Amino acid sequence: MNKDIDLAALKYSIYLISLLMLGASCTSAKKLSAREKKIKKIVATSRSFVGTPYRWGGTTRTGMDCSGLLLISFQSAGINLPRTSKDQSKIGKGVKIKELEPGDLVFFAAKKNRRKITHVGMVTEVKGKKEIMFIHASSSLGVIENNLLSNYYKGIFVKARRPFFD
Repeated sequence: MNKDIDLAALKYSIYLISLLMLGASCTSAKKLSAREKKIKKIVATSRSFVGTPYRWGGTTRTGMDCSGLLLISFQSAGINLPRTSKDQSKIGKGVKIKELEPGDLVFFAAKKNRRKITHVGMVTEVKGKKEIMFIHASSSLGVIENNLLSNYYKGIFVKARRPFFD
């Protein structure tokens, strides 16, 4: 009889501990801020265009340019950006490369005038000190993600901006 009671008590204790652990894990899960939810939406939208061919002035799945990709992606979260990369480079606040976060815009000068903005992308993921992924519409490869810290992109990088705040 005592063994039956002890077994029932043990099962009940395990059940209670399981419930407490489940409740603790649910309540300790971080709730996303409104800004984080918008960034997730923007990144997901931009990634849905991966493989879309490049087209100057394009803003659709049949063809997309770099600033058009960001225009459409940010619109999906209710945020309006200017149309051109040059104008997009003037909004928000400046961010140092070591402080980049998903949703930040990164700007490049790929032509002779090293300071003239000619290209824009958006940080999608910070994987570590040597890998910051960004999405953009490449004129040769279409919409693609690359490592900002690769030699090529570091060499043409001009600045970064955080386009919106909490």
